[in-house]
Amino acid sequence: MTNSMREIIETSENRYKYMVLDRLVQDCRYFLGNGNRLVKYLWSGSVKEHIEDMKALFNSFKDEDKPEWLTMADIENYEKEMM
Repeated sequence: MTNSMREIIETSENRYKYMVLDRLVQDCRYFLGNGNRLVKYLWSGSVKEHIEDMKALFNSFKDEDKPEWLTMADIENYEKEMM
């Protein structure tokens, strides 16, 4: 996990963490589409770190607070497509 993600997880409220998680998802979609798989468009700087950050952020929510619009299976699918 990147230091910036660690700080977000440790200091931010859920509302902000949802926004960051959505941004990470949008980065994945762009990377796989119009971004032509260029790593420079990923928040975390590499596919490996980006996916690690997504998983860490997702897991930082209590079960009852996890987003309904994203599952761990979705993140794992992004990982397979992006690697």
